[in-house]
Amino acid sequence: MATVDLSKDNFEDVVTRNEIVIVDFWAPWCGPCKGFAPIFEAASEKYDDVVFGKVNTDDEQELAGSFGIRSIPTLMVFREKVILFSQAGALPAAGLESVIIQLKALDMAKVHQELAAQRAQQQQ
Repeated sequence: MATVDLSKDNFEDVVTRNEIVIVDFWAPWCGPCKGFAPIFEAASEKYDDVVFGKVNTDDEQELAGSFGIRSIPTLMVFREKVILFSQAGALPAAGLESVIIQLKALDMAKVHQELAAQRAQQQQ
């Protein structure tokens, strides 16, 4: 599966309709972004059950700002609409692979339970 260009118009729909979405926030002038692009593309070809999206932060400043993106590249991972990983800086191929493997192994019922408990505690 190739990468998907994400914008403020389709971002929520893509994250909502897919179980796992990995987002690369990048810009065309960014050297490390250019170096990470082939790694991200190769992973998108390997994992057809994961959506790999790219947000051009020059074109989508509002979207990048809503996620507090301060440096690029930044990788953000969603599973079942929950942000489970966010890291600035380009990952090596093995690092991205490790993130994907750990992400798939998570017990999401437990994650949702912990989030609900945190929300309940904050409301007290």
